[in-house]
Amino acid sequence: MKQNAPTLGFLLHEVARLLKRRFERHARGSGLTRSQWQVLAYLSLHEGINQSGLAELLEIEPITLGRIVDKLQVFGLIERRPDPSDRRVWLLHLTPAAGPKLTLLHGLGAVTRGEALAGVPDADIEHLLKTLQALKANLTDACVSSVAGHKRVNHG
Repeated sequence: MKQNAPTLGFLLHEVARLLKRRFERHARGSGLTRSQWQVLAYLSLHEGINQSGLAELLEIEPITLGRIVDKLQVFGLIERRPDPSDRRVWLLHLTPAAGPKLTLLHGLGAVTRGEALAGVPDADIEHLLKTLQALKANLTDACVSSVAGHKRVNHG
């Protein structure tokens, strides 16, 4: 690789940053922030999760998520339900009003992906996605191994 060539981490970061920027521009008139969109998107995949679990998935502080959830609850898009096994815990659920917002979210995401992938052949897109899935799996395994190794060393 050439010395001045961008690294994998740099390119991934820049592409992610630009995707976020384009999505935000498309979503400007939606009435929701990118953070609120992100919470709705993750919650749609993990309905019934508790706030601390969702904060962990989003890699944000629980107090930050709490403020976002409060706002989404005021908008009527999310509801907190008591956990039947622990009365101190609230489980998060989407309301029916979130459905149209999620449909809009998916449409805006499709437009943004279309811009990013314009002119890229389908075979290249498929190869890119498989490669990114492999990178994610490798790094996930490395993180799990690292945590397990750290626990063995410290508690051993």
